[in-house]
Amino acid sequence: MADAATHWVFGYGSLMWNPGFPYRRMAPARIAGFHRKLCVYSFHYRGRPEKPGLVFGLDRGGSCIGMAFEVTDEHWPATWDYLRKREQVTMVYREVFKPVRLREGQTVQALTYVVDRAHDQCAAGLADSEIAGLIRQGEGISGRNLDYVRNTHAHLVSLGIRDPALERIVALLKS
Repeated sequence: MADAATHWVFGYGSLMWNPGFPYRRMAPARIAGFHRKLCVYSFHYRGRPEKPGLVFGLDRGGSCIGMAFEVTDEHWPATWDYLRKREQVTMVYREVFKPVRLREGQTVQALTYVVDRAHDQCAAGLADSEIAGLIRQGEGISGRNLDYVRNTHAHLVSLGIRDPALERIVALLKS
């Protein structure tokens, strides 16, 4: 089993706590050149067109610590198909392979989804107060936007991952 070909997926939002696909192992990892941000209007999973929510995207600049999932060759076709159906509902993300550095030092090429800044659902320029307002109102087929943000934050905390921008938003949501 250890010699089987593998593929990697980098998760930075709900994929970290709800991947939805089989994997051999997961490991904390860092991607350079992108940061986690609540920068995608959600009209499907965590909002509706008349009351959008916000979900995470990888936006340009900085770096992001998330989780890398190792997927065997056997499970790769079904995993990639699943991820396309899950992440590409409205094509707001660009599907890319980027190097990610695992915590133990190894660098692997991982499939990840970065926000397409030219897409109508890109919300990269919002102020924290606007972000919090959208999160409070958002509810879609996967539930309340507030739960999504809190679950992601709690998962990051449990892994010892600090995200100061997300911490500011979570503090605003408590007020």
